[in-house]
Amino acid sequence: AQIAAAQTRLAEEMRVAEARASAAADALAQAQSRARDAVSDARGAVQRHEAAEAARAAANESVAGATEELRRCEARAEGRGYQDVLAEAGDLVNGPLARAPALEVEKRIERLRGERDAAGAVNLRAAEELEEALARAETLVREKEDVVVAINKLRFAIGRLNGEARTRLRAAFEAVSAHFAALFATLFEGGEATLKLTESDDPLAAGLEIYASPPGKKLTTLSLMSGGEQALTATALIFAVFLANPAPLCVLDEVDAPLDDANVDRFCRMLAEMRKRTDTRFLVITHNPVTMARMDRLYGVTMAEAGVSQIVSVDLQKATALAA
Repeated sequence: AQIAAAQTRLAEEMRVAEARASAAADALAQAQSRARDAVSDARGAVQRHEAAEAARAAANESVAGATEELRRCEARAEGRGYQDVLAEAGDLVNGPLARAPALEVEKRIERLRGERDAAGAVNLRAAEELEEALARAETLVREKEDVVVAINKLRFAIGRLNGEARTRLRAAFEAVSAHFAALFATLFEGGEATLKLTESDDPLAAGLEIYASPPGKKLTTLSLMSGGEQALTATALIFAVFLANPAPLCVLDEVDAPLDDANVDRFCRMLAEMRKRTDTRFLVITHNPVTMARMDRLYGVTMAEAGVSQIVSVDLQKATALAA
């Protein structure tokens, strides 16, 4: 019972530890995913910002070059005739200004400004958030490792308890089986009986089958025996358990009900033998006069008045001496 309680407690602790491990793993995965998303967003924003700054710088250089060229043209136009200025302006339009139209430059500047505004503000705390996410991920990894270690310890403890339980159960099974065979032969005045584990080689998961062969009959299972034979076989098994691990008290309720007088006498003789071999006190609930006559003390319930019950006890040894 202590081993079963310890197994239940350890199994519950292992279930809680596995749940904590699963929750820690999920939290770790979420933290790592948020960290990756934060890093990706930060890198994308930085790249878009750098591209916009480079495009703006190139556009500013183009505008500055065009403005400087216009300023030089104005300087050369001072003091000159209209026709000369017109001719030189035509050459300038078809030359440098044709290669850098001011309208296209302005459109490109506006487009780059729009892209920069659409990119939004740069998250200046991206690096700090990344460090916090990494620290959280490291904490979750350590917690997961602790939970895994705890689970391994619990599994080791359960395995050790199971090993000890198997050893004790095999020893108890062998002892009970030996006592059962001897008591069965005594009760039936012959025959043989044995206990066998079924369905599994592991005693913790195996079932128990009772095979018995009263004198003159074939070896069969308990369910195929008559009621009286089943009662005697079950009694032999109970007494075998008490011989292997005696208890201070045993209550036998109407065990002799399906037995005939000869088998009742065998049952009483076996009960007297068990009293001598163990310190167990047996309480027998019965209506059989043969069994009552073999007891040390009788307890009965009488109703001298209607609705009023009274317990009456008789010490048979003292009563026999008094009668003599």
